[in-house]
Amino acid sequence: MTSQRRRNLIVLAFLAAVAALAGAVWRYGYGQALDQLAQRAEGDLALASDRLSTQLQAFRELAVLAVDHPALATLATPEQVEEAGQLLLRASDKTGAMEVFFADTAGKVVVSAHPWTGGSVADQPWFQRAMQGALGASHGLTGPDGRRGYFHAVPSFGADGRVRGALVMVADVNAVEQTWRGDNPAVYFTDRGGEVFISNRSELLFWRRGAGEVGLHPPSRAALPFSVSQVGAHEIWRLGWGPYLPARALHLARDLPVIGLMGEVLVDVAPARRLAALQAAAVAAMCLAFGALLFVATERRRTLAEANQVLEVRVAERTAELSEANAHLRHEVRERQEAEAALKRAQADLVQAGKLSALGLMSAGISHELNQPLMAIRSFAENGAAYLARGRSEVAGENLGRISELARRMGRIIHNLRAFSRQESEAPDRVDVVAVLAGVVEMTEARVAQEGVELAFDRPPYPVWVRGGEVRLGQVFLNLVSNALDAMQGHERRVLRLGIAEGQGITVTVADTGPGIADPGKVFDPFYTTKKIGAAEGMGLGLSISYGIVQSFGGDIRGQNSPEGAVFSVRLERWAEEVAA
Repeated sequence: MTSQRRRNLIVLAFLAAVAALAGAVWRYGYGQALDQLAQRAEGDLALASDRLSTQLQAFRELAVLAVDHPALATLATPEQVEEAGQLLLRASDKTGAMEVFFADTAGKVVVSAHPWTGGSVADQPWFQRAMQGALGASHGLTGPDGRRGYFHAVPSFGADGRVRGALVMVADVNAVEQTWRGDNPAVYFTDRGGEVFISNRSELLFWRRGAGEVGLHPPSRAALPFSVSQVGAHEIWRLGWGPYLPARALHLARDLPVIGLMGEVLVDVAPARRLAALQAAAVAAMCLAFGALLFVATERRRTLAEANQVLEVRVAERTAELSEANAHLRHEVRERQEAEAALKRAQADLVQAGKLSALGLMSAGISHELNQPLMAIRSFAENGAAYLARGRSEVAGENLGRISELARRMGRIIHNLRAFSRQESEAPDRVDVVAVLAGVVEMTEARVAQEGVELAFDRPPYPVWVRGGEVRLGQVFLNLVSNALDAMQGHERRVLRLGIAEGQGITVTVADTGPGIADPGKVFDPFYTTKKIGAAEGMGLGLSISYGIVQSFGGDIRGQNSPEGAVFSVRLERWAEEVAA
């Protein structure tokens, strides 16, 4: 066997050993990462299960307290039934229950908070259990529209100690889900029949698991791609169930006998796979680097040994050639050293370029978000100085107060930018969109007057409540108004129209008489702008950020052209509250 073939075999064997080691490291790291992921998933599932159980059990406690109310003691006359109905209606409005009713021992609904169309409840298991003197609970669909409800039936005992009926309180499952829908990871709750009844992923509702099955399948169409594998003690599902569910997920389950459901969670294992791959790649890179150094050292040693052997045999005859070979070797070493130094410099330049690029992107986003409040602060400061010069200190004091409020607003904007960069989500709250839009009008009042823009704001005389965040909605409307003012510069007719339309949702429109939108399909793309290069507002991030803010509230924002100019429509969800019948 020649020396070259022997070296090739050694290299191949070394590469195979490195690949085997990297595979072992990947499997070990993947298992360790899955252990940590399982611990977090168990905590998430326990938190979701406890939250659901607490929310549902609260309705049971309310029913237990209300069943002994004097208004329900006797329901013999129409006046007593009317009084009891008003009591149940108030209880439904204050607790957010879907329905509250009282049924006699035959299952007939005697009185209810809302008109009852479901007929007798005598065949319902929760009612039958209440007739036995125990607390009954179950879930199902109710009403003409088939809404999901969780039923709590509490027995009512007469003076003789016998059951005289049951007070039933129905929790609205959709309202319970509303507070944690869309959270990560994906959590769903199945009943004893294997049907998904509650989930923070609406696309999984009413999926089923047959007897002996592991996964789920849709109720009305063929089963979607699914397979299951075992990695150590962990059950891994491979899914093809849609864009909002992971392709590979760790599956955990938790029995909830108190509410008669089984809680299950699907956690994306992609981070664990990436971590294991990084660990395996790091080990492989270290081994390859060590092997490369060892190979180079061995080759050099072999070359020197052959040279020494040649020198020993032909020392006298080849002295000149040996000197030339030594000089050539020195030159090669210098070239390699120079190449290594150049490589290190190039790597340092690449790292520095990456740092500068990240710093540029961060500066662009922050400067764009803080530019509008800074311009407003400057405007109020100039107005305050003018009022002080005129001796109107009370008006100047108001401007200083507005500057202080804008400074606090900038702090909230920075907080929201940090939360947005980390993909944090804050629960939407009740916001008066009329007050938010009025604040934006007030903030841009000086610029509107300075540029001679006619402002038409049909302001409703009453608050209009929507789901959102006051600071982030203000950012959206301020950005749209500023863009409209920029678009109308240089136009003879300048009219800015603001409107609030109420329907199934709340729609806020911002219309201008500018040149319109050049490409409506790209207006919300990041870094798309038609403004001059170098302008402070021309980085193309405002509408993209506004689009993400409105989407986070469950709304929508659109831009289109009208005969007069551009029109932007922001559709928001109305703040939902239970209204008494």
